[in-house]
Formats: sequence, C-alpha cells, structure tokens
Amino acid sequence: RPGLALCAGCGGRIQDPFLLRVSPDLEWHVACLKCAECGQPLDETCTCFLRDGKAYCKRDYSRLFGIKCAQCRAAFSSSDLVMRARDHVYHLECFRCAACGRQLLPGDQFCLRERDLLCRADHGPPPDSTAARGSRSP
Repeated sequence: RPGLALCAGCGGRIQDPFLLRVSPDLEWHVACLKCAECGQPLDETCTCFLRDGKAYCKRDYSRLFGIKCAQCRAAFSSSDLVMRARDHVYHLECFRCAACGRQLLPGDQFCLRERDLLCRADHGPPPDSTAARGSRSP
C-alpha cells in the first residue's frame, strides 16, 4: 500500500517501496521507526514496544514502564527471582527487614507497614489475649 499509508512517526505519506507495520493500524517509514526515548532505529532485528502511540526499544520500555522493585526501584529482568508482599514486588536480595536488615526468605513471617518490611522479631508477636480483651498498656 505504498502511497496510501500515513507514517505514525512523521505523519507524511509513505511513498517508499517498504514500510514497517508495528500494529494493525500503525505504519512507519523505515527511517522514522525509532525509539522515542533513545532514538535507536527499530527494525526487524530488534524488539519494538508501543505505548500511547510511541515506539520504544526493549531497554527503555522496561525502564520507563516495567514493574520496579519496591525497595531499590530498579526494573526486573526476565531471569530475576522475586518476592511479593501484597501489591509490592522485590528483588530477592532486596526483600529484607527494614529494622535489622535480615534477608527474609520464603516461609519467614513478616509484617508490611507502609513500604517497610519487618521480620517477626522486629514487628513483635500478635497481641496477647489480655490486650485483645481491652486491657490498656502504655
């Protein structure tokens, strides 16, 4: 369809003998399909990700829009092992008690207060039965 398509990158008509179709409704001049963040040319040799009509290379898409560790704020790679606490995700190495620094392992009891993970020793045992009945303590 050269001559009929409009380039999603520059808006001009695509007269070239070749065009790049990224999704069913977005077509690009070969020279216009570049990462919106770093400018790397995106062609059939590298992965292309779309967000809000803009194209991104895999590295920038992951950095900008990927899930990030709740502790160190770095993105995850596909090979990273993760730990989850409610809607927070952590690198295995970052899943540590905020008070004592002990790494929390699968099966460990912990508490999540705001963004802070606390091991059982630092958040304490559940209230005892006297406190649950209404006894006051300082």
